[in-house]
Amino acid sequence: QVQLVESGGGPVQSGGSLRLSCIASGGTFSTRVLAWFRQAPGKEREFVATVKWSADSTYYADSVKGRFTISRDNAKNTVHLQMNSLKPEDTAVYYCASGFVFPATTVSRHDLWGRGTQVTVSS
Repeated sequence: QVQLVESGGGPVQSGGSLRLSCIASGGTFSTRVLAWFRQAPGKEREFVATVKWSADSTYYADSVKGRFTISRDNAKNTVHLQMNSLKPEDTAVYYCASGFVFPATTVSRHDLWGRGTQVTVSS
């Protein structure tokens, strides 16, 4: 069974850093892209960053550009999201997602989703 499992969330103070990880298993991901989305309470799920599984191509939302870095470890079937200079407005549940289109910033373009990991940034 193909699945995505996130980890690495937690509480952090404003200005701090966290590193999220997403382990992909149960299928072939070489033709896919992996992405991170986030959803704050009362808000729609929004795109954060995406990376091609087979190339060093990345794309970011303007709100995180320069602060977040997405990377992949093909040997471990893992995608990371390094988040620096965190702000209270980064507080959300972060979801790992996968699709076939790059870059894709909409929920509908991703057919696989993890269950999410909570990130809480305090001021």
